Amino acid sequence: MRTQKMVPAITLDPSYFNQKTNNTVDHHYQHENIVIEEIKGLIKVYKDGHVERPQIVPCVTAAVADPELGVTSMDIVIDRFTNVSSRFYVPKRHGMNSMKKLPLLVYFHGGGFCAGSTAWSCYHEFLAKLAAKAGCVIMSVNYRLAPEHPLPAAYEDGLRALVWLKQQAFCERGGEENNQWWSTQCDFSRIFLVGDSAGANIAHNVSTRLLCSGTILLPLIIKGVILVQPFFGGEARTSSEKYYYMVQPRQSVLNLAASDTYWRLALPAGSNRDHPWCNPLANGSCFGSDSVAMMVCISELDILKDRELEFCAAIARAGKNVETLVYRGVGHAFQVLDKSMLAQTRCHEMIAHIKAFAENN
Repeated sequence: MRTQKMVPAITLDPSYFNQKTNNTVDHHYQHENIVIEEIKGLIKVYKDGHVERPQIVPCVTAAVADPELGVTSMDIVIDRFTNVSSRFYVPKRHGMNSMKKLPLLVYFHGGGFCAGSTAWSCYHEFLAKLAAKAGCVIMSVNYRLAPEHPLPAAYEDGLRALVWLKQQAFCERGGEENNQWWSTQCDFSRIFLVGDSAGANIAHNVSTRLLCSGTILLPLIIKGVILVQPFFGGEARTSSEKYYYMVQPRQSVLNLAASDTYWRLALPAGSNRDHPWCNPLANGSCFGSDSVAMMVCISELDILKDRELEFCAAIARAGKNVETLVYRGVGHAFQVLDKSMLAQTRCHEMIAHIKAFAENN
């Protein structure tokens, strides 16, 4: 009988996120002082290849928690060679429901493929709340960033995370004491790929790679894909891109110039925004299997709104079911970056929609 090699998980020390990484500014590094690409406050790329990422958002350890939510969180390295890790969120269980296994959301954070982290406080707070309110276990993947690791590195990290998850599912089935604090809570037959912005692009591309190639991940079963403000692009401008280029709404953090810069940094050299990783409607891209449900969450004041609506319409024309939700009065990434009362209301609505989607699929 053929045996399956199991890759052991490594629990991260909390000081891991305090160490110098590519997400920090190294003030002692001597480099050629010519900036060739910049998104103010987020990333600077120098002519000699050096990259700086000011810590515009505080990073927090997994131990930081809201006691009212009752969510346990921990960081685990899933690939020692690429240093890719995941932050897990497990909600506290009560009463009769404590025996029922929970759906598992594999989550990819946003940041234009070039910024962001599972340790960013805004994501840590949002995902802890999502785990508690939606009643699910969350695996938040800390994938490699561009331009040091251009696409498809992030997609490869997403696929590698799922292969690692498959191995953990086999360990749990065999009764091995390997990360049982979270794995025993999971229903591995109810996996959902989820992400916001660039993370939604990753969730989409990972799912299509899996489903169009016929890759088998049993005992994992992907039941659905949830794309929150998916970061897509194209050479031709949409109406919302043109409009919000002229009138940038205060409620939205993404502008057209930043969007174009992210794509220049993330796509393979020589590519333009009609590359299928950027523009899923180009070159007859595969939309995956009919058996996998999809939900797309769109912000009314997002420059990406029209492109996302076109994406949903194309999926519908292909005969696939997609649930499309538009959140009024809010912009890109409102659920993690906008603290206004309206944004908080819309965030609660989004969590309720994600919960219902996971329960019904």
